[in-house]
Amino acid sequence: MNHPDDENELFNRLEAEMDADPAGHVVDLDKARSARGGSADAGPDRSPDAGTDSQPTESADWDPDQSDDSRPTLVDRTEPTASGPGLIDRIKSSKRLDVIPVWMKSVAEFKDAMKWLAGHAGHTVAFHAVRVPMLYVPKLIWRSPRGLANGVGRIGRWAVDAEGEPLRQAEARRENSELYLKLSKQRDRRVRLRMLLAILGALFALGLGLFLVYGAEPMTQVIAATAGVLGLGMLGAPADAPLATRAVIKTEVQKLTSDIVVKAMASIGIGQIASAVAKGQDGIRFAAPITREGPGWRADIDLPLGVTVADVADRRARLASGLRRPLGCVWPDADPNEHEGRLILWVGDRDLSKTGIVKWQLANAKRHDIFKRNPFGIDPRGRDQSVPMIQHNALVGSLPGQGKTSAVRVLVCGAALDPSVELWLHENKGTGDLDALECVSHRFISGIDDDSIKYAADSLKLLREEVMRRAKAIKQLPRDLCPDKRITRQIADIRSLKLWPLVAVFDECQNLFAHPKYGKQAGEDAEFIIKLGRALGVMLILATQRPDKDSLPTGISGNVSIRFCLKVAGQTENDMILGTSSYKNGVRATQFRPEDDAGNGILKGATSLPVVVRTAYLDDIATDVIAQRAHALRKAEGTLSGVALGEESQTAPGPSYDLLADVAAVVPTTEERVWNERIASRLAELRPEVYGGWKGENVTSALKPHGIKTTGIAGMTDDGDRTTRRGIVRADLTKAIAERDENRGSA
Repeated sequence: MNHPDDENELFNRLEAEMDADPAGHVVDLDKARSARGGSADAGPDRSPDAGTDSQPTESADWDPDQSDDSRPTLVDRTEPTASGPGLIDRIKSSKRLDVIPVWMKSVAEFKDAMKWLAGHAGHTVAFHAVRVPMLYVPKLIWRSPRGLANGVGRIGRWAVDAEGEPLRQAEARRENSELYLKLSKQRDRRVRLRMLLAILGALFALGLGLFLVYGAEPMTQVIAATAGVLGLGMLGAPADAPLATRAVIKTEVQKLTSDIVVKAMASIGIGQIASAVAKGQDGIRFAAPITREGPGWRADIDLPLGVTVADVADRRARLASGLRRPLGCVWPDADPNEHEGRLILWVGDRDLSKTGIVKWQLANAKRHDIFKRNPFGIDPRGRDQSVPMIQHNALVGSLPGQGKTSAVRVLVCGAALDPSVELWLHENKGTGDLDALECVSHRFISGIDDDSIKYAADSLKLLREEVMRRAKAIKQLPRDLCPDKRITRQIADIRSLKLWPLVAVFDECQNLFAHPKYGKQAGEDAEFIIKLGRALGVMLILATQRPDKDSLPTGISGNVSIRFCLKVAGQTENDMILGTSSYKNGVRATQFRPEDDAGNGILKGATSLPVVVRTAYLDDIATDVIAQRAHALRKAEGTLSGVALGEESQTAPGPSYDLLADVAAVVPTTEERVWNERIASRLAELRPEVYGGWKGENVTSALKPHGIKTTGIAGMTDDGDRTTRRGIVRADLTKAIAERDENRGSA
């Protein structure tokens, strides 16, 4: 019910409009009626027909003499105005789908796809070819009598029109005599014709059989008999027992649908999504249809207001549970081209850790240019990921046994395949992980003792001096040759300038930076090189399994540009490798599983956003093959130097002891073969100050320069179990000692 004052106000408003309209325009009654409902509000006129210059409607509560600041403000204008980009702009900013799939554009991916297809077809053919004589033919022979009976039975049923009998019996039960008589007459006509054809067919088959038995050539008889038996065997196959087995069993993966995604997103504990789904809404909006992308499904999702991709990434395990998929199949990522609430949910067909060994793209390459990106591995979607090397420093970190060494090998081998690159390798663990690359190194050390640590620290001092020398050399170059004061391919190829790329690797660098005597100065030198050396062609690759402030100075970790973090224990280690606040922003290497995800890590700095990467794998044999190829390149171009030419001792000065004599002392003559781990424990008892902490790997790397190779040796453990482990043959040790003594005598 309307208030009387509202009616008076309405008529007063109409009268004022008539007085202000001398032309006597007709009053819109519909507008007047709608104004009645809004007369109680003293707000502005929000009708769609209001002009662009209209003012708020006066009410009894508003004084026109007041200042403009006290007037109501129009916030949402209802009149049609131009908003947002125009049609052409929207079309220009739209995303075009690829006409040709990505895997067909890449030569490497196309070759891999064709190779897989050929292998799949070859496997299928070979699988069935092996089973034809041993399984399929005997099955057909066994089933041929049953096939004969089935064939005769089917012909007999067809001749007497047995298939129509149920219909005739049904009409007889219904006492539908007229239709029954019609069906009976139809059956009589069919039987007469079919019996005639059956008799003629039987006579023809009999004649053909007599001809094959008495008149045909033996080869024709064999072919006919084989075809007949095999044909009857196929006719006698049971419906539930097919002849051939499957060569490949396909794993059926549930298709990703919007219903599955909505339910999963509602289950991860985000209030805005859960409350919307509880009210019958989706809670999220799909920005594009769910499509196949690589070996999985991709869903582009707009999250609710205030919800970010990091919020979803924090709940990745819950999301995987909601999708009923393994954790390694579910990868929520942000879209760098959109807002912070745009989620790209990629759900793979199989766990990333189950993809097997990733082959390095340059494993068979003749050479590589360090000024180009170095192939590094693949992401969960199967896309190749690479790392820029020139003008970058790299930091690799993880817990022990998570694939750190393999990641370092990939980076070093990429640099080694460029013959202009000078390599300084320092492996301060003493296990010989980089020994294969010694033949292409200018400086090389492998060891954990104080002398090896000093060698690495001296390298950093030399690198600092080299950076200063290069800075002066760059400053003197002509501007047209070096306009940006950076090393280029053209400058690197001018050997007289000595400004070629220099890559220095410090594996297990925590043993260097945490050393009580050399660590502090080494950290200062490394920080200086990282800050200034990258533009001058000096690049550091640091690897550590203990990322803390003592083992990895913050001045170093805070200035590297390429970061790769495999499984780490907690937030502190995560942020030391990936940068401050990475854990808070959802970039967490703690999400990886210790054993299943070995080789998986987060790569940051190589792409616009951090990406999960499974690194390519290079074992000792593959690394040695690449190193020999790199050595041949350097020899052909005359770029071998330092250790590679024998100009510098490959190891630091060692303590005054005879390793071969000590090994001979702990391996009695009665023990022809012995495991290296037992040699290490015996050496530690013999000279604790020298061999303390040695393991089997240390024995392997220490005996290698003496020509003593390790091999698999079967033996009994202390628990009585029989197994095979790496060890040496004592005859090889005796031979090495004799050759050394003979050389000393001749000298």
